[in-house]
Amino acid sequence: MSNTPDTLADTIVTRFPPSPTGYLHVGGARTALFNWLYARHTGGKMVLRIEDTDTARSTQASVDAIFEALEWLGIDWDDGPYYQTQRFDLYKAHIDQLVASGDAYFCTCTAEEIEAMRERAKASGDKPRYDGTCRERNLSPSTDAVVRFKAPLTGTTVVPDTVKGNIVFQNNELDDFIICRSDGTPTYNFVVVVDDITMGINTVIRGDDHVMNTPKQILLYNALGAALPTYAHVPMVLGNDRTRLSKRHGAMSVTAYRDMGFLPQAVLNYLVRLGWSHGDQEFFTVAELIEKFGLDSIGKSAGIFDADKLQALNGDHIQASAAADLVPHLLPFMAAEGYSAEAGPYLEAVIKTLKPRSKTLVEMAQAAHFYYNDPIVYEEKAAKKFLKAAALEPVQLLTEKLKASESFEEKALEQVFTAVMAETGLKLGKIAQPVRVALTGTTVSPGIFEVIAVLGRERVITRLTAALSYIAALPEG
Repeated sequence: MSNTPDTLADTIVTRFPPSPTGYLHVGGARTALFNWLYARHTGGKMVLRIEDTDTARSTQASVDAIFEALEWLGIDWDDGPYYQTQRFDLYKAHIDQLVASGDAYFCTCTAEEIEAMRERAKASGDKPRYDGTCRERNLSPSTDAVVRFKAPLTGTTVVPDTVKGNIVFQNNELDDFIICRSDGTPTYNFVVVVDDITMGINTVIRGDDHVMNTPKQILLYNALGAALPTYAHVPMVLGNDRTRLSKRHGAMSVTAYRDMGFLPQAVLNYLVRLGWSHGDQEFFTVAELIEKFGLDSIGKSAGIFDADKLQALNGDHIQASAAADLVPHLLPFMAAEGYSAEAGPYLEAVIKTLKPRSKTLVEMAQAAHFYYNDPIVYEEKAAKKFLKAAALEPVQLLTEKLKASESFEEKALEQVFTAVMAETGLKLGKIAQPVRVALTGTTVSPGIFEVIAVLGRERVITRLTAALSYIAALPEG
C-alpha cells in the first residue's frame, strides 16, 4: 500500500505540536521525526505549533530549548511556529459557532454538584460522568458558566487509525465535555481540533496515549463540518524494563545526547527504529529515511529504548561519516578538553585515526589528547613496562632513521621500522610499543604509522628524543 499522495490536492500536511513546559524529550522528538519524515517522503509539509495554553508551566526558555533541539536534529518545518495563546479570538469564534448551532451549551453546575453526579453514577455501577443537567436549559453566558459540547447519547464513534485499525468507542461513555472554562480559556481537545482544521492538517501522527482523546476530537470535527484527518497513533517508547520511559532509563532530553557526544543523524536513526522498520535494516542515512519512511511500516508494539544500542549505532555513524563532516560536531568537545584545536587538515587527519575506536564524540576528544598536549605525560604503568633500558637502542636507531627519512607517509614509515627490525633482530611489537608510549603516553592508540604520520616529523623527533632522555636517566638495575 502506498502512502504517497496522487495529486497536489492530496498534499500531506502533518504537524508537530510540543507543549513548552520543559525540554524536548525522546518521545516528543520521535513524534516530530515521524511527522517530518512523512511530510518529506510525500512531498508534503510540516507545521510547527507551540501548545502554550498552560500558561502556568509554559516558558520561553522551554520554547527556545525545543527550537534548539529541532535545529540540532535537522528537523525543520514549513509553516509556523504558531502559538495557541495568540489564537484565542479564533477559538472563541468557533465556540460561538457551536453554541449557535446547538452543538454546545452553557453550564453553571458547581464543582460540588458535578462531584455528586459522579458519585451517584459510581453508586449505580455506571462510569462517573456529567449527567447533562444543563443540556436543555438554554442558559445564557455568565461569569460562572462553562461551555460544554453536546455529545451524542447513543451509537458509536469510530477512530479510523492507520496503525491500530478501527477503534470503536460507545458514545454513552463520552459525557458532555467542557470546551471552554468559566474564565474564557478553551480546553485542549477543542483548540487542537480548531488548530488542525484551520491549519489544513490532514495527517495526525502522535503517541497512542492520545487515543482516548480522539473520539471527542472526531465529534468536534463532525460538529464543525470538517473532514477528518488520517490518524496514526504510534506505540509509546518504553524503558528496557517495559515501563514508561523516564529519567531512570537514561537521559530524557534530546540535547543531553548532543552534549554526551552523539551525532544528530545517529539519534534520528535510533529514534525512527523505535516503532518503525524497513526489513532488517538497522543503519539508515537521513536521505534513506526520507526515501523509505511510510505509515504502513509503523509497528504495533512499543519501542524499547536501549542506551547501549544507541551508543553502538552512534559509533557506526561516526565511522560512516567523512572526517570533514565530523569537525564541527567535534570542535566543542575538543574545546571542553582544553585543546587549541582548529578546523583544518590536521584535525581531519586526527579524526581519521580515531574514528574506528570512538563510540561518542566525547570519547574521540579524550582520545585525541596526545595530538594536542605537549609535553607528553607517560602513564606510570606503561612507562615502567616499555620505557626501559632495552628500548634505548631500537628507539635511538629509529629516531636517527626518521630524521633521515625523506618521507613521512605511512608506507615510508613502515620501511623505516622494517630496517630497524632487520638491524636489531627485534619484532615489530618490541619497537612499536616503546615508541607508542613515547609518542602518546599510553599503550593504546591508533596504528603507530598513522600516529607518526599525523604528528609529523618535528613533534615525533622531539617526543622520541625526550623518551630517550627519560630512559637514559633511569637508575640502573
